[in-house]
Amino acid sequence: MWLVWVLSVLLLISAGIAYRVPAQRIKILGEAPITLPVPLSDFPMEIGNWVGTELSIGATTKEYMKDNFADDYFSRRYVDSVAKAWADVYVVYCSARPGGILGHRPNVCYPAHGWQHESTETSRLVSQGGREIDCLIHRFYKAPPEYDRMVVLSFYVLNGRTTAKESDFSGPFGRRPNIARDPSRYIAQVQISSAQDKSVEMAAEQMADLILDFLPDENSKVEAAESVRASGGDIKSAE
Repeated sequence: MWLVWVLSVLLLISAGIAYRVPAQRIKILGEAPITLPVPLSDFPMEIGNWVGTELSIGATTKEYMKDNFADDYFSRRYVDSVAKAWADVYVVYCSARPGGILGHRPNVCYPAHGWQHESTETSRLVSQGGREIDCLIHRFYKAPPEYDRMVVLSFYVLNGRTTAKESDFSGPFGRRPNIARDPSRYIAQVQISSAQDKSVEMAAEQMADLILDFLPDENSKVEAAESVRASGGDIKSAE
């Protein structure tokens, strides 16, 4: 009996070691950001008549993003002085731990910052290049005395394929850390927001193709990297 007991203890110890070693490796790999061929910070500041400026992200939000999912991101306000329109554009790329982005969506985050959720509806964006993208349109408001309203168009990019459904990557496969550190295995989220529907539509139609050019497509190709090489360092923006 004592031999059976010793063997059982040894098996438990071996199982513990076998679990901790890969778990520690996953933790270490998951903490190091996976970089894109062209960083999202290189996304053009000028796109047609739109001119962008950086939007600050609070220290608490930035730390949360770093700890949970963000390998790269940008957050900017673009203004079209000709059309007298503005739109905030937020793109976050998650590859080391793709599933970390789960739950980070407008109808959760906006109410957490004092906005009242009015409605969410499915829609389809047709980009300037003719690409059809399923998306969600969220509407929020702030009660008096602010009287603010916000329209947010959002969609995800899953390994190069656009989707409006978080359920497409909420299963076990989508949650697994990217141990291979393959930049083409990722989840990205795109949000374009403004006070007016028309401003959101205009910005999304003109910028969607260019945003997708910065992310690996279904064949792992990053169009923005090709543009950089072809132009010797400059990225072509939509006219």
